[in-house]
Amino acid sequence: MTTCKVCGASIAKSATTCPQCGAKQKKRHPVLWIIIVIFGICMIVAALNDMGDDPDKEKQTFSVGETAEINGISVKFDSFTESNGSQFNTPDDGNVFLLCEFSIDNQSDKDIAVSSIASFNAYVDDYSKNLSISAIIATDKPQLDGAVAAGKKMTGVVGYEVPKDWKEIEIRFTPDFWSGNEITFIVNK
Repeated sequence: MTTCKVCGASIAKSATTCPQCGAKQKKRHPVLWIIIVIFGICMIVAALNDMGDDPDKEKQTFSVGETAEINGISVKFDSFTESNGSQFNTPDDGNVFLLCEFSIDNQSDKDIAVSSIASFNAYVDDYSKNLSISAIIATDKPQLDGAVAAGKKMTGVVGYEVPKDWKEIEIRFTPDFWSGNEITFIVNK
């Protein structure tokens, strides 16, 4: 039993109208409450995640030879080299292939997937650059694609076609898409 919202009479919970005054009884839909609770939990989790990020606490950018760590994953930008390609595989006029070699050490407790397209974003002199398959073909080193099991390592290159007179490359590596965390490497020529 429950009470009428208008007159206060005692009525059945399943009643759609009050038998005493005839007022319609509004039912609250349980799905609405579930959605509100889930939304609230998501907001709390997001707030707690933001509280853990202290930009003053950790180094934000790294350069060649430096190792960055995030969530048990160590990433080192080993080296970069320029290449003019080969006889049958050359960059456009005024450009060079820029090959960036990385080492990834997964010391977390779960496997990670590394994708040279999805895990790496590059900016050359503040312009976005896409991965260049031609640049990858210009080297004998493996491309950074595949799974890295917990406790295992991976090395390889990502390559871009850039202007010969480039000055700075910024490469952002995201080890886990869902975390939103990334490691930024900046190299000046």
